[in-house]
Amino acid sequence: MKTKRKSVNGTGAGSWIRLVSLVGGLLVAVQAVAAQSVQIDNDQDTVEARYLHLRGLDTLNGTTRDLDLEVGQTIRYGYLEIAAEACRVPRGDPAADAYAFLRIRDLREEAPRFSGWMFASSPAVSALDHPRYDVWVLSCNNR
Repeated sequence: MKTKRKSVNGTGAGSWIRLVSLVGGLLVAVQAVAAQSVQIDNDQDTVEARYLHLRGLDTLNGTTRDLDLEVGQTIRYGYLEIAAEACRVPRGDPAADAYAFLRIRDLREEAPRFSGWMFASSPAVSALDHPRYDVWVLSCNNR
């Protein structure tokens, strides 16, 4: 007669699946909260910049490309369309940090892949979620 082995300490496959599902759900919740908590205080002592300097990474072939665009301009990088809405720097120290409001969409999709503020000093805080491309802000200036 065959007997089914039971897990004594709760480490069976079902427990692992539940654990992985729980951890995955928590990660999604944390990411959603972090994305909502990124806000820009318009009363900060900042200066509007006219030009953005971005860097793009094609993770498929490992190449990077610097991208320069003007606020209000839209450019194409691979399958991405990147629109620059705004760019700001601290008034007293423009080299300290830059942040830009970008709208990025994959040309093969309707909905934008990213719409929000990206920070030069903390690119992971608010990042583009794309399987092939990474884009981040390097600086903003008035040339």
